Amino acid sequence: MNHPLRPPPPFGRQVGASPKAPIWPSYTGPSRLVGASPTGRATVWVDPSLGAPALENARALLAAADQIAAANDALFGTIGGSVSVIVFALGGMTDGTGGADHGGCDYIRGAAIEVCAAFGESNRILALFEAELSECSMGGDLCGHSTGEALSRWCAAQIGGDALSDFATAPSWAQDAMPDFVNRTDPTDQNANSTGCGMAFISWLMSQGHSLKEIAPAMVTLGASGTLARLYAALTADAASNAWPRFLAAVKALPGGVRSDNPFGAGCG
Repeated sequence: MNHPLRPPPPFGRQVGASPKAPIWPSYTGPSRLVGASPTGRATVWVDPSLGAPALENARALLAAADQIAAANDALFGTIGGSVSVIVFALGGMTDGTGGADHGGCDYIRGAAIEVCAAFGESNRILALFEAELSECSMGGDLCGHSTGEALSRWCAAQIGGDALSDFATAPSWAQDAMPDFVNRTDPTDQNANSTGCGMAFISWLMSQGHSLKEIAPAMVTLGASGTLARLYAALTADAASNAWPRFLAAVKALPGGVRSDNPFGAGCG
């Protein structure tokens, strides 16, 4: 029997043969395995052509992945599945502005997550990861709509801090005459106005004492056919018809207007 001397495996849990990289939503280059988190909730990969700065991003994500997954579970009151995530220059960007992506809104179709590299700013990577992970917890029937997009961005803000403040959409909604996306849900996650309305509305609800831990599961229960007005009714026992006028009045009373995605300064409890 021999006992060869070998270096330790890469950071993270490595058991048996190295896993094969999944098919990513858009990335087609080589995938370098960085490691799996201790609980196995996340396996992290990186585009090796980006060198040390991207590897630093990937290692930071690997170190924080289990903590993020646990915090996400706590928000939704469920236990999520395992995912794979790759750090690369999404959209050709290396400052995080390429955003993030995944294939579907559950832990089966959405288990392959892409996040944009953010050289020297790994906190942005963590927030981008949570944005996509939260959508996997939405039961396949919420993300892809304005309500789900707003919720995922709020989850990223709570768990990832203010790392993505430059992604704010509520100011755009306010500048475009504040269209009513409280009584109707926009079937897209690409409209800054409808997402921005959702961001401001959730900020308002949280300022009224409703935590994201209440809001997230209530929105999942309502699903894609739900509206923010119905969310208001579910949380407050007030009539859904009162949601828009009360929210609009509160927005118009803001002394500084809508300058961020959290115009009411809600805490992230």
